[in-house]
Amino acid sequence: MDLPDVGIPPQLARRMSMAEQYEYLRTKLTRRRTLVTAGAVAGGLLTGGCAGDTPSPSSRTTAAASPTTQVHGSVVAPFGRHLAFGADPKTQMRISWQVPLAVRKPYVRIGTRPDDLSRRIEAEVRALHTPGVTGVRAALDQYYLHAALDGLRPGTTYYYGVGHEGLDPAAAGHRSTIASFRTAPASPEKFVFTAFGDQGVSKAAAGNDHVILDQNPAFHLHAGDICYADVNGRGEKTDGYDPGYWDLFLKQNEEVARSVPWMVTTGNHDMEAWYSPEGYGGQLARWSLPDSGFDARTAPGVYAFTYGNVGFVALDANDVSYEIPANLGYSGGKQTAWLDEKLAELRRSVDFVVVFFHHCAYSTSSHASDGGVREEWLPLFAKHQVDLVINGHNHVYERTDAIKDGAVGRRVPIGASTDPTRDGTVYVTAGGGGKDLYGFPTGAKESYEGHVRDVESVETFQWTKSRATDHETVEWSRVRYRGFSLLKVEAQSGGTPRLKVSALAQNGDRIDHFEVRRGA
Repeated sequence: MDLPDVGIPPQLARRMSMAEQYEYLRTKLTRRRTLVTAGAVAGGLLTGGCAGDTPSPSSRTTAAASPTTQVHGSVVAPFGRHLAFGADPKTQMRISWQVPLAVRKPYVRIGTRPDDLSRRIEAEVRALHTPGVTGVRAALDQYYLHAALDGLRPGTTYYYGVGHEGLDPAAAGHRSTIASFRTAPASPEKFVFTAFGDQGVSKAAAGNDHVILDQNPAFHLHAGDICYADVNGRGEKTDGYDPGYWDLFLKQNEEVARSVPWMVTTGNHDMEAWYSPEGYGGQLARWSLPDSGFDARTAPGVYAFTYGNVGFVALDANDVSYEIPANLGYSGGKQTAWLDEKLAELRRSVDFVVVFFHHCAYSTSSHASDGGVREEWLPLFAKHQVDLVINGHNHVYERTDAIKDGAVGRRVPIGASTDPTRDGTVYVTAGGGGKDLYGFPTGAKESYEGHVRDVESVETFQWTKSRATDHETVEWSRVRYRGFSLLKVEAQSGGTPRLKVSALAQNGDRIDHFEVRRGA
């Protein structure tokens, strides 16, 4: 059957479902109207600025990004700044950004006042080459830069600017690009973090960025499926793939990620098979994440850090997923062994432990629950009394009761509190980050704050190792919301330590809240 001329390269269209073709074209139209790739040519010079009508990333030529192209550094504008903590958020920050052309001697200027950026730190260039595919996409070279800031003072606001030979961020005319960040406090104090998964590039995704800024968080957790440059998410070279989406994503998120550390982990759409055996070469080029003793060169989305009285653990669920098996077992069990050790270490030093990863342990929406996640990691969550688990993958908001031994340990209605030492762990699916939304099974009505519609049970399934679906009737689905949303968590350390967990719709309305208290 001949494919219709719908503006998608034919070889790419053949690999996509009709839903994926629709999403590709919708995003393509959106980015034409609102964004520009960093490879746009203006008056013969490459800049990082905006234009009215920009070619889609897949239609760009490689001439603009060729490492042999010679232009003066003054006309190459950095873009897509994004922060991440080092292993110690009190003293370490990683600043990353992108340039549309190779530059010489990139660096960061930093200081405690915006008018005194006297400290200068050299940056590392990580060039990423994506080979072309005839009739599908042109080859593309992208340039990501990373500066490691160590020896910072805890609880301190720093100002910074990024530059390179020919462009000094402290010079007149560039000072408007100066941004700031704040290191973690020396001792625990109240703080807020936000979280979601499944963002992509869209009006809704940008809208959620604004909601994040309104919460003034210390950092943001991204539970995977970051950009959706890989439109199929199977982790195979036959997937449709457009690396130019990353230019759009980083530009879209710069407003928030330049000041709020953006702590990402790995989803199935982040397995980009063109760069490395596991498909994580792209992630290694674009992000600088904490090195927490696991194999950061093989699994960059696996790490841990402590902020205040809370320990955070990021995991790569592709390693254990029964649903999407491209990377199933790639770590040879090393990730699970590391998780056991890390949870034990954190449990001795913090009040709360939060774990985030992509595939759902408990959800009733389209992808449902992954049996591989349950088999490998849930025994460890129970052993170490993990306080909160955050997932994405399903493009909805859904929250469980406290789950203990695979069943409801305690009902946790909206506004209630729970104690993980007694009740078990609450699992939150926060997949409303910006991609097209999913629904819930027939009979599982939406139920959220101001619109509670409790049901006794929901008919759903979990994925098995044979990739079959195993039907189950569950009673743990407590809150369900089909809309763009994000998670906001306030951690308190004084008096009775607690996590005050809220879910916010994109208009700012609260759709869920509960508290986690240990030993209360």
